[in-house]
Amino acid sequence: MAELVQYYGTGRRKSSVARVFLRPGSGKLTVNGREFDQYFVTEAQRVEVRQPLVTSETTSTFDVVANVSGGGVNGQAGALRMGIARALLEFNVELRKRLKVEGFLSRDARSKERKKYGQKGARKRFQFSKR
Repeated sequence: MAELVQYYGTGRRKSSVARVFLRPGSGKLTVNGREFDQYFVTEAQRVEVRQPLVTSETTSTFDVVANVSGGGVNGQAGALRMGIARALLEFNVELRKRLKVEGFLSRDARSKERKKYGQKGARKRFQFSKR
């Protein structure tokens, strides 16, 4: 039986986690068993996810199979972008400089700020009354 060749990368953004597998193929993207264009509705999300493949000029070289969970669709798109970039590094380490310059390998640590006690939200306060 032939050994399955695939490259793995994990991406995270906010509370989303993406597990990405790059397999040699024609450039088909599948997210959670669904077609790529059905999962990411806006063009901005589609462009964001494809960026690492376009930068490394491997758009039609790999099929991308991804499992994404947690967070919203935009956070999942960011996680998927990072996962693809990390999987590309596993394929070819020489792509690191190009991907790092574009910022695909750095984890965006911004997340939701917690609500504080005695306040209405993270920053918002209850209305102050002098009298």
